[in-house]
Amino acid sequence: MGVLESLIGDLEDSVFHPMMSNNRGSMLQDRVFKQERFKHAIKTMNEIEETLGDVTRHHSQWRQLVDSVDSRVDKSLSILRPQIIAEHRAFLSSLGWPPKLATSKVEHGEVDSIPNPLLLMHGDKKESYSQSFLLLCGLQQLNTLKEKRMKKMPKEDNTVGLWATDELVIPVASRMEYHFMKWAEQPEFIFALVYKVTRDFADGVDDFLQPLIDRAMLVSCSAKEAWVSAMVQMLSSFLEKKVFPGLIETFKEKRMKPEDISSWFHLVDQMVTFDKRMQSFVNSDTCLSYEGSSVAFSQGMSVMGLFCKKPEWLKTWGKIELKDAYRKLKEDIKDEKAWAVDSQGTRLGNESNSRSAKYVLSTREDYKAPFVADSFLSRTWTLIDHGLSLPAILPRIQFVRATATKFLWSTFRIMLLEFKKTDLSNYYSFDDALIQACGPINAARYLESKLREWSDDLVFVEMCAAETSLKVGRETEVSCQGCFFGEELKSLVELETNWLMEIITVCLHQFDNLCSEYFHNSAVSWEQDVVTTGSSELTVSQGIAEALDSLRRQLCVLELNINPKDFLDLWRNLAEGLDHYVSCKFFSGETVFLRKRFEVDAEALLMVFQPYCVRPGAFFPRLRDILRSQWK
Repeated sequence: MGVLESLIGDLEDSVFHPMMSNNRGSMLQDRVFKQERFKHAIKTMNEIEETLGDVTRHHSQWRQLVDSVDSRVDKSLSILRPQIIAEHRAFLSSLGWPPKLATSKVEHGEVDSIPNPLLLMHGDKKESYSQSFLLLCGLQQLNTLKEKRMKKMPKEDNTVGLWATDELVIPVASRMEYHFMKWAEQPEFIFALVYKVTRDFADGVDDFLQPLIDRAMLVSCSAKEAWVSAMVQMLSSFLEKKVFPGLIETFKEKRMKPEDISSWFHLVDQMVTFDKRMQSFVNSDTCLSYEGSSVAFSQGMSVMGLFCKKPEWLKTWGKIELKDAYRKLKEDIKDEKAWAVDSQGTRLGNESNSRSAKYVLSTREDYKAPFVADSFLSRTWTLIDHGLSLPAILPRIQFVRATATKFLWSTFRIMLLEFKKTDLSNYYSFDDALIQACGPINAARYLESKLREWSDDLVFVEMCAAETSLKVGRETEVSCQGCFFGEELKSLVELETNWLMEIITVCLHQFDNLCSEYFHNSAVSWEQDVVTTGSSELTVSQGIAEALDSLRRQLCVLELNINPKDFLDLWRNLAEGLDHYVSCKFFSGETVFLRKRFEVDAEALLMVFQPYCVRPGAFFPRLRDILRSQWK
């Protein structure tokens, strides 16, 4: 370990007992001398770190030795780093950095560019800055290697920028803060100024610093992205310390007035817009991920990442958003036209050129859904869209579950209450009740189709996979149900099924009430009840004619007012129920059926369903078997 002791001694000599420059005639020469000393110290620390890495990997029993060396290096580093940073800041100040900010033009919407002092450097000044920049990069690389050896580096750290770039931003931030405080009630000016400065200096920073980053051999490091990240983090820090604490405190004390809520929404909207502008700016000369992807924009380059750092603020934001959505929802359902349907939408089935075309549905009009269904979806999507603005996938899931999902369940309850308002038991107003019942059924089917469409989007597929693996907010057995909105879709399908079955049940009861005497009459009374149009032709029995007419009218009303997919399920299940009902009556032994009479009445029943299929007999298998076999 003699080499290690020699390296430590060399480091401590250069830090604690530095040699003085013999030439004091030039500040530039003095700076060059200091930079050489700093460079030598960093090189020595890198050699020490390399040796400690070998010792840690191959001689784990020498832990005390490693700790002792780390302690001595840390003492040297605690002196060296402030000196390097102080020299760098002093040099930046001598260059005229930061430049004067033309904030008055920002207030008037003007965006004249700001001259970049970095691009005005030449000769010795440029080389001196380059060496100072490389020293900071070397110091950061050393720190990274040490943290990796000590396993203090997080697995995914999207917020670590470039120290040298941060040093450019720090004096800019101190100059900006005065204007930020002045614009506390006008955050759009704050975001406009940050975007303007970031954009104006980005190209110069990229052109001047990227070659230096390459010289420092920093892998996968972009000067432009480091600059943008530092500016965004500066803005996030201001919002975190000066803006949000007051708003959060107001919310906790339940003193938040409507104007405070408006200020909150305005601020968040500005943050989202700012992130989108920054993302577009960074991606302007690269081909990065698509917008909305969970890897599209790192947390370090997103001001919305502030909510990812502060889970309690994320919850507060979710509560404010959800409360506002509920308020707007109440206004939506109070509208007298909320449950109305476009008259054009009710004629969809009749205007279709083919039987299959009318089952290709996409819009609210296609589903014959009421106007309020669009409100349900637009409010839900607004909440989802706000959640998707978060740069990390876990906070996205938490926000969407806490807002959009809860809002969806509220809309389900509203649709359920609307259906319960319908009085399907009143025979005389049954047609009107059917029309009213179609509203929530169509709305539910429309919501179901949109939720399935959203769930197929890659963003929600990623969120579902992450939720399943992380078990966020839901029990394992019900999480996702194969898609992000699986549980909600399951509930919607159950609602639709129950409502359709309720309509089918009422229709069957009415059919039974209207033709109960028909199935209890004797064969003799049937013969007396026959109405003939000719000597040998039989017409439908009077006992069943009214029931068939009522059934036909109900199906016409339903076809006109319910969406094609649910109508298809409804009439098929109704046909199955009637088939079962008639066959049970036939084999009950209570009535003696006359062959010819039964055939005519059965054909009349099948004809009721003729408009909806080519061979209605296929949906009455029991009745068909009776006609084929009973009187052979």
